[in-house]
Amino acid sequence: MPSVEALISLNNDADIHSATEDNGLLEQFSKTRQQSVDLCRPLEIEDYGLQAAAFTSPPKWHLAHTSWFFETFLLKPFCKEYTVFHTAYEVLFNSYYNAIGKQYSRPQRGLLSRPTVNEVMKYRHHVDQAMHALLKVAFHEHYSERKEVSRRVQLGIQHEKQHQELFLTDLKYSLSKNPLYPGYSSIKNTSYQGEADLLRGSQWVQYQGGLFHLGADQDSESFSFDNESPAHQVYIEPFELSDRLVTNAEFQVFIDDGGYHRPEFWLSDGWAEVQREQWRQPLYWLEDEGCLMEFTLYGEQSRSPEQPVCHLSAYEADAYACWARARLPTEAEWEFAAVQQGQGESISGQIFQPIPAENNIHSAQLKQLYDSCWQWTSSAYRPYPGFKVGAGAIGEYNGKFMCNQWVLRGGSCVSPANHLRPTYRNFFYPRDRWQFSGLRLARCI
Repeated sequence: MPSVEALISLNNDADIHSATEDNGLLEQFSKTRQQSVDLCRPLEIEDYGLQAAAFTSPPKWHLAHTSWFFETFLLKPFCKEYTVFHTAYEVLFNSYYNAIGKQYSRPQRGLLSRPTVNEVMKYRHHVDQAMHALLKVAFHEHYSERKEVSRRVQLGIQHEKQHQELFLTDLKYSLSKNPLYPGYSSIKNTSYQGEADLLRGSQWVQYQGGLFHLGADQDSESFSFDNESPAHQVYIEPFELSDRLVTNAEFQVFIDDGGYHRPEFWLSDGWAEVQREQWRQPLYWLEDEGCLMEFTLYGEQSRSPEQPVCHLSAYEADAYACWARARLPTEAEWEFAAVQQGQGESISGQIFQPIPAENNIHSAQLKQLYDSCWQWTSSAYRPYPGFKVGAGAIGEYNGKFMCNQWVLRGGSCVSPANHLRPTYRNFFYPRDRWQFSGLRLARCI
């Protein structure tokens, strides 16, 4: 049987990477599939099955599930001669699509020592080869289902990018439970300036608001998820946003002022969560013989005061904002400001830790929109007016989760490149902390 390394190299197969100049979608597909495999290169074989909590999934499962997605929603319905790799995988790697059938218990995904990593890599190669053949046919001019195939391939690509981010957030949580505090990467981030130049007060950027076209245009050729549509008009009162994210040092002041012990700052559900879980600081903050430390994807490191505070629940973000005599922005305010500014920072995917904001006193623009931490908003994750759930199992992608969750906007240091945009709506339960989530303050004018 080939080694894991040999099977990883199969994803560089000339057939897959012969994505021609006349087929940008095939090139995107091949590149995205390879990026998922590249994320595995720092792993040891023992890491592939790690699952430290029910809300996380092992790296191996992410690799298999993203292949299951292409197999289920493209190869089975559109490729008559396709042969499934293993019939049991329909259950093992189905995440939550009830219309497809049964799913293996999410909290027990870490028990799946079989299929092995080798077999999962073979599965990926099998799917990639079949997808390559399907796309060659689908892009013939007279292929009747070309538009639907193209739409689903785009969705599959973006779905895999979401799982590349989850791969890292889940792995970080699982590695943090090891008292050795092992790092995923050994290349530390040294790209930011000295803290003396960075520790400063934030500035407020004002917006006059007014009527705003919120959301993604369904007729646009650019990709967007269904929950970003339909675009609709909203009215926004004048407001202002902090030009950067709240830092570790600033959040430490909140803690020192008794923030986790003063119920007046907390929503009722948040205060109950603090008491139940005994939260006293953000997730991954540590203290080692009096030194302030933080667990990162580089392992245990000294906590940098100037870096954005990260891994906060919405409850903690809201409590800090209340203590600071401010509030969280609404998702409409955040999108309004992001659209005014443009796309913002590009994301390299090479730095796995939030970075400080650059100290540019002459700039009246927002910093850290997409490249450091997701930013909690005060908005509930609900459908936009006129939203309709898509037909069939694929319609379960987003709509069924529009209950009891909050919207986050922006992006983080582990978000894939070219994945984000001003209209992107991320969503998590307000108690969740393992995502790279921080906060930006807002105020009414």
